[in-house]
Amino acid sequence: MALSLLVAVALGGWFWQRYEGFANAPIALAESERILVVESGDGFQDILDKLRELGVEEGHDLEWKALAHEMKVVSRLQVGDYSIRHGITPAELLRKLERGDVIHYRFTLVEGWNLRDLRAALARDERIRQTLADASDAEMMAALGREGVHPEGRFLPETYHFTRGMSDLDLLRRAMLAMDSALADAWDDRLDDLPLETPDQLLTLASIIEKETGKASERPEIAGVFVRRLKLGMRLQTDPTVIYGMGSAYDGNIRRRDLTTDTPYNTYTRGGLPPTPIAMPGRAALAAAANPLPGNTLYFVSRGDGSHVFSATLAEHNRAVACHQLKRCR
Repeated sequence: MALSLLVAVALGGWFWQRYEGFANAPIALAESERILVVESGDGFQDILDKLRELGVEEGHDLEWKALAHEMKVVSRLQVGDYSIRHGITPAELLRKLERGDVIHYRFTLVEGWNLRDLRAALARDERIRQTLADASDAEMMAALGREGVHPEGRFLPETYHFTRGMSDLDLLRRAMLAMDSALADAWDDRLDDLPLETPDQLLTLASIIEKETGKASERPEIAGVFVRRLKLGMRLQTDPTVIYGMGSAYDGNIRRRDLTTDTPYNTYTRGGLPPTPIAMPGRAALAAAANPLPGNTLYFVSRGDGSHVFSATLAEHNRAVACHQLKRCR
């Protein structure tokens, strides 16, 4: 009996020393970093199995479970993607899982994207939980609490941070609320004499400015051209609106017949702004629409390098077109 007790005590002491060493011993990984994915419904054994698959060989499962119980974290481990680096200890790893110290990913909504671009990018991202695959644009807006609102331009181009498992609807809601705020700020900061009656009209104008140039310094001057045209009752005559109205018929080229084919978005055949935005404008385009550059220019033409030549008269504009589009400079 005494011998059995001594053996039990000795074994207990040996296990405790081994256990203490295990808890604070660095984990050796073949790679400097591995990604542990903890999913909803995973139990502690599931997490252990995933660690083994990642190459974590340290410790017996019994030691991991004993450590987790001692740290009182078994029921507090959070879902998400975790960066597991070479040299982390089991105790540090379990605390990381308890804190929910997960990887934050980035989704960038690009300035000038239209809704089709945005929905395609969301659908391609496997880290985002897909809930809108079968939803129409109208159904999507209803789910966002904006039933009947046209979705184009309603989401602010920015980089959004998220953790694995965030739904596409939640990410869109963040982008929508961000645009609400940015548009309200631009509207409050607008010049007094703009020919715009509502924030939605400012959003539409900003979307056209966004599509007309990628050069930030030109946005206020392009905004000035459009604002002066609106004040004079001139048609905007801007190709990006025509292209948007063509929809899937656009093949990368815009022809003369496209400019004369009437659609609600053809600003060559119709006056004023188109009925909705044509893209998602960024903060700079919103600011340009709210505070256009003063001047007398009414025309602009691309130089072919991303910049434009601005003209005050049709004769000047025609010479610029001949030089930069037809390559007949004089």
